[in-house]
Amino acid sequence: MNLDDLFEQKNDVAKAVLEELEKVMADYGYSIEHILMVDIIPDAAVRKAMNDINAAQRLQLASVYKGEAEKILMVKKAEAEAEAEAKYLSGVGIAKQRQAITDGLRENILNFSHSVSGTSAKEVMDLIMVTQYFDTIKELGDGSKNTTVFIPHGPGHVKDISNQIRDGMMQASSSNV
Repeated sequence: MNLDDLFEQKNDVAKAVLEELEKVMADYGYSIEHILMVDIIPDAAVRKAMNDINAAQRLQLASVYKGEAEKILMVKKAEAEAEAEAKYLSGVGIAKQRQAITDGLRENILNFSHSVSGTSAKEVMDLIMVTQYFDTIKELGDGSKNTTVFIPHGPGHVKDISNQIRDGMMQASSSNV
């Protein structure tokens, strides 16, 4: 029987000791009723070896948990970096798209004002804004979602919207100065 078995089967060992003592002590007129085995105390060197084994097992388990935690941290960091990179690239793409729209709009305004004599850049811009306004209303009407949108509509409203957009752009440009 090894030491681990001894600790696990302490009651069986106590029973075996009781039976052996009853046999031996009966010859002297003694009767043993019960044995109380409180603790098993091995030699100090054995206890130290057992403690070292226990400590090594706990250190091994701790290193496994530490490795798992480091792995989770690395994965989370990589995910955060990937998300940040995706957002950055999305922003770059949107900026390039808006720049292309602005360049195209500028070119169209210049071409139109040169092609049609007597038109100013403001009049061309108003025409483009009205066209985009009607395109937006068409998109809202053609949408597959059943949503009701109430938009004030009429010749005066288009001019009001144009003025609101222009005023907003002017306020934005003056705040950036």
